Amino acid sequence: MFETFDHTADLGLRVRAADLNTLFAEAGRGLTSIIVEKLDDLHLVNDIPINIDEADTDYLFFDWLNVLLFHFNSEQWLFKEFSVEVNDSGLAATARGEQVSQEQHRLSHEVKAITYHQLKVEQTVDGWLAEVIVDI
Repeated sequence: MFETFDHTADLGLRVRAADLNTLFAEAGRGLTSIIVEKLDDLHLVNDIPINIDEADTDYLFFDWLNVLLFHFNSEQWLFKEFSVEVNDSGLAATARGEQVSQEQHRLSHEVKAITYHQLKVEQTVDGWLAEVIVDI
């Protein structure tokens, strides 16, 4: 489950999940939902493999969102489905989606950057919680 929250001139993303793999997958969906108005309008046209080496969970979460934002900014990819395997040294994932189509997709926010401000990823009694502020 993900939700956004207002943060001065920026936007926050809060994600809750039972396990770490789902947390990262939901964060990917959350980021895409900030960029595009209707997440359900996206089709699963192509798979993009993503591998990130980073042992620190907070930094791995930051890097994950940054890589997804890079694919959007450089190649216009919008992803809505993710298979993520987090381990002690990083993650291996597949992101599924399609490239932006002016006829099909209405963009909502311009995400300029993922920030370290108030970044947290923590285990709770109910599973996992992550929060990050995105610069819009």
